[in-house]
Amino acid sequence: MPRITQEQKRLNREKIVTAAGEGFRLRGIDGVGIEQLMNSAGMTHGGFYNHFASKDALALEVLHQGFTDSLAALAATREAHPDSARAALHEMVDRYVNAEHRDHPEAGCASAALVSDAGRHGAAAQAEYRRGLDGYFEAIADMITECARESGTELAAAEARDQAVALFSQMVGALLLSRAITDAAPELSDEVLAANRRRLKAV
Repeated sequence: MPRITQEQKRLNREKIVTAAGEGFRLRGIDGVGIEQLMNSAGMTHGGFYNHFASKDALALEVLHQGFTDSLAALAATREAHPDSARAALHEMVDRYVNAEHRDHPEAGCASAALVSDAGRHGAAAQAEYRRGLDGYFEAIADMITECARESGTELAAAEARDQAVALFSQMVGALLLSRAITDAAPELSDEVLAANRRRLKAV
């Protein structure tokens, strides 16, 4: 039987992380077993341990990769509006606080989909989640500072961070509330999203 190449091993690992990322976001870390996620990745159960020592180790990789991808997307949004930090902030809010993101957690940001899981899965998971939060807070604070400069004022770094923490917390909270009632009260779910989009963009 031919030995697997390093490139194929890397691709297999990526398949596992992708399958786990979608499954964990949709059903929670504890809601997906190793056999189920390996089937989703098109591999056998036994192959899991060639790549990860445990499911917890995989969960850390999913958190890390999830935030890495989300922060890269946020950076691209900022780069798409080089002359207007406010336009970048508005696009960020529109992309995050919307029905598409609400209805497809498996393809969305780890910040909302895995917030409860991070809290339940110990210090290592929380440290990965914190890394992602710090990235969001820093990027948003930078945009808020630029917004102030574009309007002819200077904003202290502490105030910009304070606003960034509050803004992102409201984004995550709005998405979670809307997901909690989307089937039972779809009109209210839409209202939660719309009201928060308006308020966030008015800051």
